[in-house]
Amino acid sequence: MTLELKGVSKIVEGQVHIHPTDLTLERGTMNVLLGPTLSGKTSLMRLMAGLDKPAEGRIIWNGKDVTGMRVQDRQVAMVYQQFVNYPAMTVFDNIASPLRLMGVDASEIDARVRETAEMMKLTPMLQRKPLELSGGQQQRCALARALVKNAGLVLLDEPLANLDYKLREELRVEIPRIFEASGAIFVYATTEPEEALLLGGNTATLWEGRVTQFGPTPHVYRQPASATTARVFSDPPMNFVGMEKRGDRLSFDGGQGGDAGLLATLPDGRYQAGFRPNHLHLSQPAPDALRFDAALVVTELTGSETFVHLDHHGQRWVGLIHGVHDLPLGQTLPVWLEPRHVYVFAEDGRLVTPAAYATAA
Repeated sequence: MTLELKGVSKIVEGQVHIHPTDLTLERGTMNVLLGPTLSGKTSLMRLMAGLDKPAEGRIIWNGKDVTGMRVQDRQVAMVYQQFVNYPAMTVFDNIASPLRLMGVDASEIDARVRETAEMMKLTPMLQRKPLELSGGQQQRCALARALVKNAGLVLLDEPLANLDYKLREELRVEIPRIFEASGAIFVYATTEPEEALLLGGNTATLWEGRVTQFGPTPHVYRQPASATTARVFSDPPMNFVGMEKRGDRLSFDGGQGGDAGLLATLPDGRYQAGFRPNHLHLSQPAPDALRFDAALVVTELTGSETFVHLDHHGQRWVGLIHGVHDLPLGQTLPVWLEPRHVYVFAEDGRLVTPAAYATAA
């Protein structure tokens, strides 16, 4: 069971929403669509589901071209951010509703509803109405209604976005378990890199209607193919600074520099150096660490960590520092970065050298 997108694009009133895209999703895989709002996640899901027809390209399901097939005639289920349940129906009837529309026999409906409810931990609530449930239970009811169809393709469009933190964490743990039990192709859209890492499987990063990279989630995170992918798969986004390599020396925009060290084999030239916020330090972490001087603009305390927003010669950086730090705004701080945590990108954004820690991981 596979879903293939071959050169699929979407154009609305002359505006390109999805650029020509090729993707192949295999049976029994979790596939995360990761990107900011308006990057094209929902548009791509609607094409997969058959809710929209592509401007060009083909959609192949199990070797069959289904590009023009109605969504009702496909093995697909979709759960939206704004989850919907029928308030006048019991949980049992909510879950059973798609099977009744399909004309499934009553005894089979009963068996499938109870099996799905057990998988979703809803068995004690089958005779309750949705408004008698917690937010997490209501979302599980909506998920159960999608799963009971035994759809081969299950599309989840930011399904946890409207839930509070505790419920999101609960369902983030449960969804991989549900996915393993169903054996379907799951596609899960999110704006949160942390959620993609928690869900695992494969991740497709999206930016302005383009899939910038697709592959196993840890690989895409550790070795982003471009600066764009690195920005998408980092929260806060990856920091960047212009860099020049000459011989055994590195020179950074702003006048700071250091020994090439781990980057000594890099050809001489201009590059972009990228590093994640959690790799900045307020004290020297290693003898070969690179020092930068940057003005402190804002601090944000999270309880156990501090976000420091910095101005490095007109470039805005964010550092995620362990511990609580009370720092006076406006002062110039020395911040430190280990060379092993530096990603090197060409000036056009292509990855030249992944961070040494990423290739060793």
